Amino acid sequence: MTKSKFTFFITLFLLFTLTFIPCYGMESEEKVIYITFDDGPTKVSNKVLDVLDEYGVKATFFLIGEQIQRNRDVVFRMYENGHSIGLHSYTHSRNKLYSSRSSFLDEMKKTQKELEELTGYKSTILRFPFGCNNNMYKIDNKMVDMLHSEGLKIFDWNVDSKDGAIQGLSSYDILKNSKSDKNRIILLLHCSNNNKNTVKALPSIIKYYKEKGYTFKTIDTNTDEQFRVIKKS
Repeated sequence: MTKSKFTFFITLFLLFTLTFIPCYGMESEEKVIYITFDDGPTKVSNKVLDVLDEYGVKATFFLIGEQIQRNRDVVFRMYENGHSIGLHSYTHSRNKLYSSRSSFLDEMKKTQKELEELTGYKSTILRFPFGCNNNMYKIDNKMVDMLHSEGLKIFDWNVDSKDGAIQGLSSYDILKNSKSDKNRIILLLHCSNNNKNTVKALPSIIKYYKEKGYTFKTIDTNTDEQFRVIKKS
């Protein structure tokens, strides 16, 4: 066999062999969705829980502290059913919350205490009302450091259903806005008493992500935070 033929066959052999070498660690990232609800607890929150129970899905609820006492049964149901519960301020008042860092922290700690007294659970996850970068306030590194020093973790969202921004948004539009193909989705929904159409859209949202092969998870202290500092302190 000539040298050129030998080289040719060796090349073919190597190409064939390399084609069938298994590759590890190259699988696509797991597709995960965290369904989250702001502005509870309310009577609508209870209807949301009915849907979640029906489909066997757990979610994360960011609660307003001053609403807890008059909806104790709803909060306790969230906790007993294995959903995650976070802090969403005590008053949800933009002016009070963002007047100072200490005012913001006081509201979160007050809600934390209210929740712990009811359930025995001390929540350490929070969401800024209107998001941590809104038209009145932009999160800075000093706020981040203060919250972290208190053992608190920050969670915005990366997919917005817009059911909070647009009053009376149809269930069709809520579903449309909730669809995404990101590998890691933190979906913003609301469960105030004005969000009846969110309840109507929720079964279709769950079905959509189940069909797409997503894993449903709840946010806890081990979940990577979701926020962005866009203004230097």
